[in-house]
Amino acid sequence: MDLPTPIVSPAWVLGHMLDPGVVVCDCRFTLGQPEAGRERYAAGHIPGAVYFDLERDLSGPEQAHGGRHPLPDLKTFAAKLGAAGIGDDVAVVCYDDTGEFAARLWWMLRYLGHPAVAILDFGFPAWQGARLPLTTAPPQPTARDFTPRPQPQLVATMAEVRDRAPGVVVVDARAPERYAGQPHPLDAKAGHVPGAINRFWKESLRPDGTWKTPAEQAERLADLKAAPAVIVHCGSGVTACPNLVALEQAGIPGARLYVGSWSDWCSYEENPVER
Repeated sequence: MDLPTPIVSPAWVLGHMLDPGVVVCDCRFTLGQPEAGRERYAAGHIPGAVYFDLERDLSGPEQAHGGRHPLPDLKTFAAKLGAAGIGDDVAVVCYDDTGEFAARLWWMLRYLGHPAVAILDFGFPAWQGARLPLTTAPPQPTARDFTPRPQPQLVATMAEVRDRAPGVVVVDARAPERYAGQPHPLDAKAGHVPGAINRFWKESLRPDGTWKTPAEQAERLADLKAAPAVIVHCGSGVTACPNLVALEQAGIPGARLYVGSWSDWCSYEENPVER
């Protein structure tokens, strides 16, 4: 399967909707309204699309450490992927209506050694705006075997962020005001990891919600190209993922995700905070 990646157009998805080697995943979600995404999916989705819930499928249970959205048990998640029709040789297209949740599944599949995954440009709004087919019918995927092949080089632990070598760049994807230290109800502490730089995840997208071009991403992230290593984080390991997509577009591969992100960093009382 010649899958354009990391971003595909609605026209490409429309042309492959009946291809058994392609599975479309709906990742719509609203933080603080855990049923809203599933309700929007039930009200209308791309034909054949299977639903993946951020908190039920793409995250594990929250604990004392590890952040608000830790990774799920990989064996259980692999079984869910297989039940959704995602096998080792299947291409996956993810979409949502805001950008970050599809990017989370995009990154998780790549972390599990499944590079044949892309994101639908501008997601559900683009599909709906083009008056392309929608359905309320539940999908009937053909179950397949998914073999997880974790890529540990794509993740960073709290200790690796804290004790990083000189030159390693930590990128905070949160909104500038949260990075600067303005209080936020989601954060146990206000501020950022000492030495981290801010690259707001929404700057990966244009004002109309479409993804910036590789050239635009390369210009936006040019100062990271020479870094020996890049670690990206956000509040809980979700909105950092669009920056990882952008880095891939920009030709800066190999960046690592601090999955626990700021919510994990704050859970260690001894960790310093910069404002």
